[in-house]
Amino acid sequence: MRRVPRAGLIAAAIVFVLDQAIKWLVVGPLAIGEYDEREVLPIFKLQNVHNPGVSLGFLRVPPEDAWMLVVLTGAIACAVLVWMWRETSRQDQVALGMIAGGALGNIVDRVRLGYVQDYANLHFGNWSPFLTFNLADAAITIGVLILLARALLVRDKPQEKGQGSEPGEVENSNA
Repeated sequence: MRRVPRAGLIAAAIVFVLDQAIKWLVVGPLAIGEYDEREVLPIFKLQNVHNPGVSLGFLRVPPEDAWMLVVLTGAIACAVLVWMWRETSRQDQVALGMIAGGALGNIVDRVRLGYVQDYANLHFGNWSPFLTFNLADAAITIGVLILLARALLVRDKPQEKGQGSEPGEVENSNA
């Protein structure tokens, strides 16, 4: 029986809750109107941007067709959760949890609002290296980068000869 990927599920829950809390804060207590902005730091401002598309505003769809993106994102999130459940590496489970939590945060927005609520704008003077994004988007991006870095740079140690995959299993040297 497989163990529950606790670290990945915790990461997913943290990303989801924080993302939804910040979105509520932006439109609720801070009362930042659509396309309004509030400077937080010299290089960071909060905005209220309604994103009907996917990452970076690509594939914009009208609100009545948002269900297509919900189905697509939901299918991807399910695949990520299956992968996370099968993954044995705790680091990969956390990365997959970040992706799943971010996807779920954006799915909830689409179902509830018909668009994704974006609010974070990193800028240097008049130059913004990214479009306005949210914590869910950042978590998805960071999770994917962690998986890529680990896949390309981290190698698991190969099993030494004579060690079986099960405890107590010994290779027969007389064979």
